[in-house]
Amino acid sequence: MASKAFPADDTTRNFFAISLAVVAGVADTIGFLEYGQLFMSFMSGNTTRFGEAASSLDWVGVARFGSVIALFCLGAFLGTLIAAWSGPWRLSTLLVITALLLTVGLVMPEGPEAVPLHAYPVVLALGLQNATLQDEAGRSMALTYVTGTVIRFGAGLANILLHKPAPSFWIQGPLWAGLTAGAVCGGVLQHHFGESAFLAPAALAGALAAIALVMTLLRPASPLVLNDSAPQPDAAPDAPPTVVIPAGQPRR
Repeated sequence: MASKAFPADDTTRNFFAISLAVVAGVADTIGFLEYGQLFMSFMSGNTTRFGEAASSLDWVGVARFGSVIALFCLGAFLGTLIAAWSGPWRLSTLLVITALLLTVGLVMPEGPEAVPLHAYPVVLALGLQNATLQDEAGRSMALTYVTGTVIRFGAGLANILLHKPAPSFWIQGPLWAGLTAGAVCGGVLQHHFGESAFLAPAALAGALAAIALVMTLLRPASPLVLNDSAPQPDAAPDAPPTVVIPAGQPRR
């Protein structure tokens, strides 16, 4: 069965995955500390807070946490569409948008407690970021949260004993480490710079966008930046590829 990973090149994919996990860890911790313990990417935590608010008829909390969950979902929705439509420019396009959204929050009004407007661009960016890369099975790589990562790592350890783990097993530990390191850095940055600390993950996302853009310009048909057999993230097994190399264009 052909790999549905994006990009096709393992080294490139893992480099971007770990780097983006760092971006998410930094941004989530800054937002958590800056915006009253509101998670930017950990929707399990926000769902628990949403349920607690609903059970106590705290409608401000219901609106606050519910709107963030909805925005994160919208980010995943838009990111998947952009991934499908942008072809070989997928990496650079999604990363540019991520960098811009991480910056936009700094100029947004704070909004009332129920509608944290300044947090929305960050949440949207991190939801969108999860559509950037996909593993060998075509699944979106978990770049902004670790529950699935820890589960896949544990299951992979069991599969080592039973037979052998899935190819994506080996990236789970580094993803967790990247997100954790980013969280530590985010806490340090927030304590020193407050909300302006969001410029750090925005700059890192921008630098990754520049790297992706250069790679795409230099080697547009390379496995470094695409996989011509890969459909959009989390598509059905029989979904057609969303990147098609024109006839006669050489692979490099």
